[in-house]
Order: sequence, then structure tokens, then C-alpha cells
Amino acid sequence: MSYANSTIPVSAQQGVHDRLTERVARHLAEPFLKPIADYNREAYVASLAGWDRRAPLILDAGCGVGHSTIQLARTYPDHWVIGIDQSQDRLSRRKPYPDALLPKNMVFARADLVDYWRLMYADGLRLARHYILYPNPWPKIGHLSRRWHAHPVFPFIPKLGGVLECRSNWQVYIEEFAVALGQVLTRTVTWETFEAVVPLTPFERKYRDSGQTLYRLVTEVD
Repeated sequence: MSYANSTIPVSAQQGVHDRLTERVARHLAEPFLKPIADYNREAYVASLAGWDRRAPLILDAGCGVGHSTIQLARTYPDHWVIGIDQSQDRLSRRKPYPDALLPKNMVFARADLVDYWRLMYADGLRLARHYILYPNPWPKIGHLSRRWHAHPVFPFIPKLGGVLECRSNWQVYIEEFAVALGQVLTRTVTWETFEAVVPLTPFERKYRDSGQTLYRLVTEVD
């Protein structure tokens, strides 16, 4: 099987979903009151245990096998970098990096981002940088509510501040993310295509090597 054989998400949806702005408006108007699970509270506390409360924070949201978290920690050695994923199996596959070679300014935690984002906000924490790299696009038209920008937790994401960056190999996802974020921030948010000279994730490397166009949104949300 060829390595560079990744395909672009296939969907009958070819543009921004016609219910997106309605969904975002509803989430802005109604408080999100889902109870926070105890294991997420424990993961949140553990992820901050090694932080000196002075280093700027970076959140790698949905870090998968953690290669991006490791690269970010090496790129920003004076920051505390947190890699969050809901799958312990993915987090345990951070090969080929043994623990002894991992940067000391980072931590991995298994947690549900829906709770983790809200815990950070409730604690008054502010991010220097916030990465949402290649989230599950949920490309079917009926899956809109499963995309982060249409989820009830979305209004909490910009409240964490800093430079927010989202990347995807599906143009519709980035277009929608920009529309939803712009609706929350009440200003226009732009996106662009880019070349991943140094891929941050294994998915990004595979998409690039498969000849796909990559998309990203980078904006200051303070």
C-alpha cells in the first residue's frame, strides 16, 4: 500500500452549511451547562502540576499521538505546552520519542476537550497559542453539530485568548470555522492555503505528500 494515498474528505456539502450561523447564535445565547466529568477535572489538575504559573501556555487541542506537542515544546522552550487527547491509545503511541528525550516543558493528558476548555476558562487561564490541528471534519451534512465550530463549547474557545490556529485538509471546514469564529468575535476572520514545509503532525505530512491542498486559519483572539 502506498504511503502518500490520503484522500480529501468526501461530502455532498460543498460550502458553508446553511444552518451554521443559526447554530452558533443559539450557542452564544444559551449557557452550556453539561456537567464536567471527574476524570477531566483530575486530568486538568495533573496537566498544570508541572507549570510554574509564569511560563506562557500553549494548548495542543486534540494532539493525537503527540508529535505536534513535542514540536511545539521544542519551538517554544520558554512556554508550558499541553497536549490533550481523549484517546489514551493515541497518546501512548508517541514513537519514536522515549520519555528521556521528551522536552521538559510539556505534558500530555487524556481528557475530553469539551470539559478541558471550560475548566481553563473557569480558572481564568489565558493561552499564548492555541492549536486545533486537523480535527475530525465530520463531512456528512447531518454531522454539522459534531464539528467544533458548531458545538455548544465553541464560544469558550476564543475566550481563552492568544493566537488561535486551526488547520484542515477540507476547505469547507476552514471556511466554516472562519465564519463561526467571526460571528463570535464580531469581525471578519480570514483563512489561507499554505505549504507544510515542516509538518506538525503525521496527518499533515501524509496529506502534504499525497499532494493535497492544506488550509489554515491563524488569528489573534485577545
